[in-house]
Amino acid sequence: MSDAATGRVTATQPPTATPPDGIRRIRMPQRLRNLEFWLLLVACVINAGAIVLVQLGALGHIDTQLVLLGAGLSVLVFALHIVMRFVARDADPFLLPIATVLNGLGIAEIYRIDIAFGDSGWESASVRQIAWSGIAIIAAIATILLIRNHRVLFRYTYLSGLVAIVLLLLPLVPGLGEEINGARVWISIGSFASFQPGEIAKIALAVFFAGYLVRNRDSLSMVGTKFLGMRFPRARDLGPLLIVWALSMAVIVFQRDLGTALLYFGLFLVMLYVATSRLSWVVLGLSLFLAGALIASQTLDYVHARFQNWLEPFSDGRYDADPGGSYQLVQGLFGLANGGLIGTGLGRGSPDITPVPQSDYIIASLGEELGLAGLFAIFALYVLLVARGFRIGFAGQDDFGKLLGVGLAFVVALQVFIVVGGVTRVIPLTGLTTPFLAAGGSSLVANWIIVALLLRLSDTVRNHPRLVIDG
Repeated sequence: MSDAATGRVTATQPPTATPPDGIRRIRMPQRLRNLEFWLLLVACVINAGAIVLVQLGALGHIDTQLVLLGAGLSVLVFALHIVMRFVARDADPFLLPIATVLNGLGIAEIYRIDIAFGDSGWESASVRQIAWSGIAIIAAIATILLIRNHRVLFRYTYLSGLVAIVLLLLPLVPGLGEEINGARVWISIGSFASFQPGEIAKIALAVFFAGYLVRNRDSLSMVGTKFLGMRFPRARDLGPLLIVWALSMAVIVFQRDLGTALLYFGLFLVMLYVATSRLSWVVLGLSLFLAGALIASQTLDYVHARFQNWLEPFSDGRYDADPGGSYQLVQGLFGLANGGLIGTGLGRGSPDITPVPQSDYIIASLGEELGLAGLFAIFALYVLLVARGFRIGFAGQDDFGKLLGVGLAFVVALQVFIVVGGVTRVIPLTGLTTPFLAAGGSSLVANWIIVALLLRLSDTVRNHPRLVIDG
């Protein structure tokens, strides 16, 4: 039971009972939202300061047009904050400010790249990014308002799976799909823009995986043969893993998108491990994916080229290869090296030398102008965002919410690792977008919806009838 005046108590206590020693009442929604308000204020000041520094560094003067457009986004963010005061009063206070800072820093760097390219006005990438950011924040507000309890998503487990499959197939429809930079993962929306439905599909897949694993966890975790200290599943239970692996391989073959395939398969594998606690699933999954990647690298030219760029980026044959050479990778590495420890300063670098610096290589662009210190600050924001997501997931009282929270947080973490690993040559370059930072409307919409779902999950966890200790 719960006492609105004094806080949350256990279900066995009367509303007026004093909680046992060592247990404190934690339901302080007003304090949580006030903390969020001040953090949002700091985030908006940081974003405005970043745009002003770009203008002073690259132009030598301040142009109020983009600052005012950015202020419009701040109004939307505070509108989301006000909505949460009414419908998600106990939600996590850190997620929204972190997403706001990352989104704003991305806009500032894209604006700096526009200046370098001589782009301006309503057709510039930075203005489009602001427009898509507004759409994304409105989508987050709609998500918070429409989904009052995350458990309702459990009813739509298989519908979510169907929606994900349809979204993945859309780019293959003749006349609708569009090939950009060799990957067929886009659809055309008239003359307005291109949209990547796979970004929304990852959310639908997270909902489907969570619902499916809750329903079938016993058969996936309790039966099998013990070998080398691990209990491996029966052959008949390998179906889900093989289906998702085949889906990932199909994405590589037909859509020519190695990064998205890794993202989907990694998401399922982690959620499967969390649901079953069986390390054998991870061993089998990694073995399958490595085997598939090896076969693809030997049979598909574009995958082979990416592996060659990764292994021999500075060789003459790879650097000058057209198309698909390592020129972009090498230029990004030079940009990061030029940034050094503290960077050249916003507006003072040369990010335009690297191909597509506003999307695939936004990390290299920011690394040049903010330096290693600035990148570490950005990575710390991602770590905090993902850590809060994991905390929300593991604090959940229901298995579906736990899996969904972990899955949504992990998909952000894995996407950041794939992008940063590719740019820094830790792994082969895949072409995914950096969450919140990189130019791309579909990525922004998807990641803001993920933040909204995590906010809803955190509010539900704190409002659960059982006593929850906030550490």
